[in-house]
Amino acid sequence: MSFTLTTLTASVQEWTQNDESTFVAEIPFFIKNAEERIFKTVDLDYFRKNVTGVATSGNKFLQKPSDYLATFSLSLVSSGSNVFLLQKDVNFLQEFHPDPTVTGTPKYYAQFDLTNFILAPTPNANFTAELHYYYRPASLTTDDSGSTWISTNAPDALLYGTLVEAYTFMKGEKDLLDLYNGRYLESIARLKNYAEGRNYSDSFREGLVRQRQT
Repeated sequence: MSFTLTTLTASVQEWTQNDESTFVAEIPFFIKNAEERIFKTVDLDYFRKNVTGVATSGNKFLQKPSDYLATFSLSLVSSGSNVFLLQKDVNFLQEFHPDPTVTGTPKYYAQFDLTNFILAPTPNANFTAELHYYYRPASLTTDDSGSTWISTNAPDALLYGTLVEAYTFMKGEKDLLDLYNGRYLESIARLKNYAEGRNYSDSFREGLVRQRQT
């Protein structure tokens, strides 16, 4: 089973037995909320990306990608090797390097604002920067007929997450809302088992992933 925006919208209407125009218009918002819950709950390799850019000589700022959420690592290429910078807070960088006109090879970086990192010391040359980061993939709601990794590989989590949002909007019966939420949590548990268990081990070295019988 795989969802597109069209098929998921139809499923939500069928499950809720609701085709009222205001409700239908809100379904893309329900889907986005469900996707956001999944993004923030499960650490999937699919949500990781590598990009390269340039840390410019004399400029203490390095621009973030537009889809950036969080950093796994930031490194600069120096003499053909990746030198990994240590993440600190802005106050540490400003105390360590109070005069941004003094340049050197950067050792630290911090989250300066929504669109920029700050480096210290200020780069004394142009460096290739490599950022390994957690990103927000495009939503299913951006394309009526297309699919996403989540809608293809975790359709149950997406469906039940969307139903939780939809039924909350409808102020539906608590028993049914609890049922949808329980199914969502079961789906998330299976997804986490794949993403954070099987996907980071192999059975030769660590044995099979085992679950307690229920």
